[in-house]
Amino acid sequence: MREILRVQKLGKNHGGYHGETIDLRAVLRALETAAPPNGWTMEIFHAQGDLKWLALRRAPLFIRNPQSAIRIYLSAGIHGDEPAGPLAALRLIQENRWPENAEIFLLPCLNPIGFTLNRRENADGIDLNRDYRQPKSAETRAHIAWLERQLRFDLYLCLHEDWEAHGFYLYEQNPDHNISLAEKMVAAVKTVCPVDLSEQIEGRAAKGGIVRPTISPPERLDWPEAFYLITQKSRQGYTLEAPSDFPLATRVNALVAAVNVAMPFSTTDELG
Repeated sequence: MREILRVQKLGKNHGGYHGETIDLRAVLRALETAAPPNGWTMEIFHAQGDLKWLALRRAPLFIRNPQSAIRIYLSAGIHGDEPAGPLAALRLIQENRWPENAEIFLLPCLNPIGFTLNRRENADGIDLNRDYRQPKSAETRAHIAWLERQLRFDLYLCLHEDWEAHGFYLYEQNPDHNISLAEKMVAAVKTVCPVDLSEQIEGRAAKGGIVRPTISPPERLDWPEAFYLITQKSRQGYTLEAPSDFPLATRVNALVAAVNVAMPFSTTDELG
């Protein structure tokens, strides 16, 4: 705990993200190198120039009962000023700690061009995470086309950062009131990163780093990815927000810790 208390905000973010950047092309090359030896197959579902939109899949290693297989979706890098997500994806691939009965789908960077520009949006100034109801961008249309080819997921995890946050927090979408994973993830993150204990986060009520918003997707035009997923592809999911005014390594540690603790369940029954 003493180590956590010494982790302080850097004070760099004023009006936006002004922290560390990454060489996204190098990260994608590292993912392409690390994935196959660890049992992942790769699909390129979109490309612009030399930039690739990758979808990685890891088949279950062992299934005692076919009905016990679980399908988990992870995405990162939808905002080009949130570098911890793609780095966390790379580390998760390299460490390769997954349930044996899980089929994992990992999309490590949904906005490669944004990273080359070091900005939230794509090259046309579109925030891709507001583009999932009436998509205007080629990137979102390609992603939705890929999602439409997939079966439903038991769980989704979207890896993000918040440049204004005082610590890690998450959003939970759980309309069927399945067993929540939120408290477990926050508890795991506390060992590596401060948690935002504000009573309001982004204008929504929060408790212990957890936001459980009451939403009505039909009433909102600018859908984020999570709205598309909860209405079309899954009934439980989490948007993980690392605090991007903290050191990059701390943010990566937070996202990896949260994902890892969400993984150990062994059957879909444990989700609800």
